[in-house]
Amino acid sequence: MELLNATGMQAGYTMGMKPDGRELLVAVVKGTFTIHRNQHEEPQLAAKQLPLVDADAFMGEPGFSAPIYEYDFAPLKPKCDVLLNGSAYAPQARSATRVRVSLEMGPISKSFDVVGNRLWVAGMLGTMPSEPEPFTVMPISYDKAFGGIDVTHPDPAKHRYYEQNHAGVGFHQQSGREFIDGTPLPNTEESGRPVMDARGSYRPMAFGPIGRAWKPRMELAGTYDQNWIDNIFPFLPSDFNELYYQAAPPDQQMDYPHGGEQVVLRNLTPEGYIAFRLPRINMPVVFYPKHGENKETNAVIDTIVFEPDLQRFTMTWRSHIPLQKNMFEIEQILVGEMPKSWYRARELGKTYYPSLGALAAEKRGAL
Repeated sequence: MELLNATGMQAGYTMGMKPDGRELLVAVVKGTFTIHRNQHEEPQLAAKQLPLVDADAFMGEPGFSAPIYEYDFAPLKPKCDVLLNGSAYAPQARSATRVRVSLEMGPISKSFDVVGNRLWVAGMLGTMPSEPEPFTVMPISYDKAFGGIDVTHPDPAKHRYYEQNHAGVGFHQQSGREFIDGTPLPNTEESGRPVMDARGSYRPMAFGPIGRAWKPRMELAGTYDQNWIDNIFPFLPSDFNELYYQAAPPDQQMDYPHGGEQVVLRNLTPEGYIAFRLPRINMPVVFYPKHGENKETNAVIDTIVFEPDLQRFTMTWRSHIPLQKNMFEIEQILVGEMPKSWYRARELGKTYYPSLGALAAEKRGAL
């Protein structure tokens, strides 16, 4: 199969599968754009395009740290993930112990507090957080949100993990002061609901992807029991929910954007406030089978990752078609729009040359 990429971005394809076992051919396009600190400049396609991610990437050890990027080749996403990897900046670069950050785009509006470093301190009246240290810049991730794994007790049967965030800090199942005293608290928390109890139930706060094995995402993956092993494997279980493919938490998912939506970031850049609009880009994807009619589609934007520290963001488009037998029934995939002469040459069964120079070069090579 030949993939023709006319976008100036990164493109690829993969196989996918519906829960009913139907195979899909999936085309993915990923564009990297600049974030200008000048409010009057619109995002532009970056000179350096980031590659498609072919395996989940983590802050540290896989499975024990927060995800940074997720595999770009999900078969489909019912909604659009809006993610952000970045840091909190104290206003006017003046040290602060607490800063509220927010991300707004379309119907999404999410904010929370970022707090300076703290420790659990055991005292006569129980264990309490220490006073937060001032900061000017603080990285944000689920590694620094409430959660984690408590393996402090010598008995492994008493080890526990926080189901909503295995990678975080601050959670302790064991209440003994010898297990908690001097251990770190999270650097993020819900506004108006400070973390005060190591055994409490707090919502982990970050803007990045959530782990595949964390709640509530894990519950969408379906049931993998003996019946599945005996009667359904290697297909997905009947109760698999395609929302499992969404990497963002539910409050960072939205209907597919069309481009032009305004993005507002507060205290996520040194300027404190930055606003811009997503670029409007039509993304046609045409599947050319070996036999039969072409399948023309328009890819949808289903993943956006903002990285204001690096002054960039990515947008990922996805399109898929069901297959009759296998991917070899498709001869070509075209993403983007070629010159009109390309389509004409294809209809006539001719070789397309983008210029007379390209034609002459081929002729010279044949001599």
